[in-house]
Amino acid sequence: MGQPRTLQQVLDKWSANAEKRFKARCEMFKIGYPPSRLQLLAFKTEKLIEVWGASKTGRYHYLTTYPILAASGTVGPKQREGDRQVPEGFYRLNALNPNSRFHLSIKIDYPNADDIRRSTLPRNQMGGDIFIHGNSVSIGCLAIGDEAIEELFCLAAQVPAKHRQIWIAPVDFRKEPNWRMPGATPAVQALHLRLKTRLNSFIR
Repeated sequence: MGQPRTLQQVLDKWSANAEKRFKARCEMFKIGYPPSRLQLLAFKTEKLIEVWGASKTGRYHYLTTYPILAASGTVGPKQREGDRQVPEGFYRLNALNPNSRFHLSIKIDYPNADDIRRSTLPRNQMGGDIFIHGNSVSIGCLAIGDEAIEELFCLAAQVPAKHRQIWIAPVDFRKEPNWRMPGATPAVQALHLRLKTRLNSFIR
């Protein structure tokens, strides 16, 4: 096992790849590079993560899409530790790990206040450690491959943590507005309606 990598070492090695992927589109939309705000939209059924960027004010603009190479579970929110579900809802990207077992990783702040409020379990039984990461295997996380995580990690590292978000939805409600999850509780139905409503602000 080699020496741990620092965040700066990751940026020195791969930030040029992120710039090549994102800078021209950011400049085209006049939002600057790196963008001041970063929004990811993840769709379980479609197995896609869309990347959107914005300046300090104004609307978000579509930058690129990454395929999700692996994500365990089915539609519906994560309920408990060990259920292998990917969460659903509105999350912050609150930490970057340059020494992940899966190359690089970006932490999703599950469970957030909304998850805790909706749960019938104690906080310590709800699970955690949910990431977007490299490689192509995953249990409860979103794996997008090593090249993609290098780009996305370096982009995220240049955006203030308070302005990095990911929304995770069971389907892309912009394309499937009538989709309903069979057997969903009223609380989950309400969450999906919020996702559907807010996703309508992200139209290419």
